[in-house]
Amino acid sequence: MRRSLTALACAGALVVAGCSGDAEPASSPPVESSASPEEATPDFDVALSEPVEDSVYPDVGDPSVDALHYDLDLTWDPEARVLTGEQELTFRATTTGGTFQLDLGEPLEVTEVTLDDEPVDFEHVGKDLVVTAPVTADQRYVLGVDYAGTPEAVPAPTMRGDFSDTGFTITDTGETWTMQEPFGAYTWYAVNDQPADKALYEFELSVPSPWVGVANGGLTERVDEDGLTTTTWHLAEPAASYLTTVAFGDFEMTEDVSPSGVPITYWVQPDAPAYVLPGLRTTPAAIAWLEEKLGPYPFDTFGTVVVDSESGMETQTMVTLGDTDYTTSPAVVLHELAHHWYGDTVTPDDWRDVWMNEGMAMYLQGMWQADQDRRPVDEVMDEWARFEDEERAIAGPPAAYDPQSFGSGNIYYGPALMWHELRQKIGDDEFFRIMRAWPEERTNGSAGRDDYLPWLEEQTGEELSAFFDAWLLGKRTPPRS
Repeated sequence: MRRSLTALACAGALVVAGCSGDAEPASSPPVESSASPEEATPDFDVALSEPVEDSVYPDVGDPSVDALHYDLDLTWDPEARVLTGEQELTFRATTTGGTFQLDLGEPLEVTEVTLDDEPVDFEHVGKDLVVTAPVTADQRYVLGVDYAGTPEAVPAPTMRGDFSDTGFTITDTGETWTMQEPFGAYTWYAVNDQPADKALYEFELSVPSPWVGVANGGLTERVDEDGLTTTTWHLAEPAASYLTTVAFGDFEMTEDVSPSGVPITYWVQPDAPAYVLPGLRTTPAAIAWLEEKLGPYPFDTFGTVVVDSESGMETQTMVTLGDTDYTTSPAVVLHELAHHWYGDTVTPDDWRDVWMNEGMAMYLQGMWQADQDRRPVDEVMDEWARFEDEERAIAGPPAAYDPQSFGSGNIYYGPALMWHELRQKIGDDEFFRIMRAWPEERTNGSAGRDDYLPWLEEQTGEELSAFFDAWLLGKRTPPRS
């Protein structure tokens, strides 16, 4: 059921205590909250954003809504294939007017919408949930939405082979999982589905036992009662909608911990391939390696949920990985972890700048691979450079890519090569200093290249506009040093 703001406040800092151990059912009790009364005040200011209309996918998201906190109460019936949702969204209106809208999947039937507990009129046409109610700029409201139905994933604007649609996915046996880049969160809840609008999240997930629901953040409670398993999850830092995740299935939890004390959980089905858990067990070492380069892990907890997919996604604090040998490999584990600095705590405010996420995560993966192979990172970059021109030819420049080629290699390899060239240009000490400083200075924020590139010039004292234009907007790979 929906929780009041007072109840949410009490959930403040609950996380799952992590320790090394073998697989066991996900029934470990949560740790007690250590939040002070001041910390527990649900003002949600940390989630204030400046939403924008996306330049690549303008049909998704609405800049008139600044989502601050989603309280999602979701029940999944795997036999009927029905998701029942009760949600409360605390938001700030960014404009004054008589209507505003969210994104919500067409198959989900909305039965009631309220604003500050009063019923209001609405229309749900296609994916647009349009609410008719007066709102005033910079005022905060609580929107309630009750809905139910069988969610459907939506086509993805991509040419990749590991996925073709995004959002709420249902397997043949009724398990579910979600990956939604560049959009698709709206397939399972009413949301401002654009990366500039980050929000806090609370989840209450119910499913017939022994299945369990898994989501972002820390597990605060698990109750097995009357044939249902209900879990509650608290995400303590704001996240963009594409970084949320929910999975329902027969998951078992294994606990772990990083050398620096980050609690880790792995959520794996009992019949998963034998290589899955050993691959995930490289997580503590990956966190340690990244913390040496980037500073402390920026969140309270980390987890991975393994699902029936061939892809993977850096969903915030609870990475969603397919159950293939590749997607659970150490290289992918490290890549998705790297996104927690580049992509999760600092998120692009427009999809044109997805290179900001993927380029640095890919470069870190290349550095890590060079360490593993005990060879110079220059050799890895030379290998990637051999096909980088082809990636540009297929999908366009990294920062001006074909909108129907989202997630192609052009946003990964070219920007990774760019970062290596910048490293050569300014030297290791300066490069690693600014690599670490950006996520530290912009924690829990969103930014675009109009913010990032001037910041880099200010930090380095170098005139870099021509350098970045060549790498990010050029049709050919620029000359390398």
